Amino acid sequence: MSEEKKKIIIAVDGPAASGKGTFAKSLAKKLDYAYLDTGSIYRAIAHEVLERGGDPENIEDVKPVLQTIKYPLPDSVLKNPDLRTSRIEKATPHIGAMKEAQEKVKTYQEAFVKNPPNNTDGAVLDGRDVGTSVFPNANVKFYITASAKERAKRRYQQQKAKNPGLTVETVLKEITLRDAHDMNRQFSPLRPADDAHTIDTTHDTPDEALEKGHKIVTSKLVDTPRKKPRKKWRFGR
Repeated sequence: MSEEKKKIIIAVDGPAASGKGTFAKSLAKKLDYAYLDTGSIYRAIAHEVLERGGDPENIEDVKPVLQTIKYPLPDSVLKNPDLRTSRIEKATPHIGAMKEAQEKVKTYQEAFVKNPPNNTDGAVLDGRDVGTSVFPNANVKFYITASAKERAKRRYQQQKAKNPGLTVETVLKEITLRDAHDMNRQFSPLRPADDAHTIDTTHDTPDEALEKGHKIVTSKLVDTPRKKPRKKWRFGR
């Protein structure tokens, strides 16, 4: 029996509003790979904890929800518009810093890569510790970043319709606090993997960032054709 073909794993990490989600999703589409926004799992956990009246900073309130996280979660859970509200935005970092939550989400990611939707040849996953803790042996790793001011502008554009009183200054403060929280958390802090390719999207359009990333992937994953050994002919055969 032939050995099952190993799936290609592309890890995309980076801070909030850096453009990593857009980059990862577009890259997955271009490569015809499966895509997973790992942050949506943490957001879904935070949402459910709050819906149950729990405290997202209390692991005892989080543990019962973790038991319900099994692969695959339906789109109705992972793509719930409520996951993008400021309420969930503030609760999610506390969930993401918990070791128990990280382990549960890691198990989910491993299941996703092993059995991706449509049985694709590979998967692109974005988050904050995909290339450092979850898949340290990923085939290609990216760290997508941008200046804090640029990220604040982007997040403001995303949230201003639902929050009329919001200001860029307020979002910048939240972004700065989130960065500090993610980069200094005890377990799996946000940082670029040693072998990650950093792409700064401060001045790049999504298409420009995608083009850079796609070139890197194709150069890293190109199959070098092996030369076939020449046959040695012998007389009389």
